[in-house]
Amino acid sequence: MASVVAVCVSEKKGTRKTPVPEITIKENYGVAGDAHADSGWHRQVSLLADESINKMRGKGMELECGDFAENITTKGIELNTLPLGTIFHIGKDVALELTQIGKECHAACEIRTLIGDCIMPREGVFTRVIKGGKVRAGDEIRLEKPAGKK
Repeated sequence: MASVVAVCVSEKKGTRKTPVPEITIKENYGVAGDAHADSGWHRQVSLLADESINKMRGKGMELECGDFAENITTKGIELNTLPLGTIFHIGKDVALELTQIGKECHAACEIRTLIGDCIMPREGVFTRVIKGGKVRAGDEIRLEKPAGKK
C-alpha cells in the first residue's frame, strides 16, 4: 500500500521544508501557508518518495523529510515513472493531478548548496490540486492512471 510518510511546509522558496502534523490543501492553489502555493501555475504541490531520499541517505547524508523541499513525502510509489495526468487520491478527500516530473534547480537552491546534490530535479513530481482537504502522515495514497496508460 502506498502512503504518506510526512507532510511539510516552508515560508520561503528554495529552502528546506519543515515537517508538520497536518497540511491543508486548497483546490487550485496548493498547501495553505506554503511559499510554493499559487493558483497561477501547475506546480502547486510537490511530492518526493522516501525511497528517493534513501538513495541520498545511502551516500552517508543525514536527511529528514522536507530537506528536498517536498510538500508530501511518499512511500511505496516510484513517482518519476508515473505518466502525466495520473491522479493521486490521498486520504478521504484530496485529489492531485501529476503535471510535471522533475525540474531544473535554480541557482540559489539552499538544498543543493547544503547537501551537495538535489534529487528533486530527477525524482520529484509536481501536481495541481483538483480537490482539497487535509493530509497527514499515514494517509493512504491511491493512484488513478490516465486512460490508456499503464
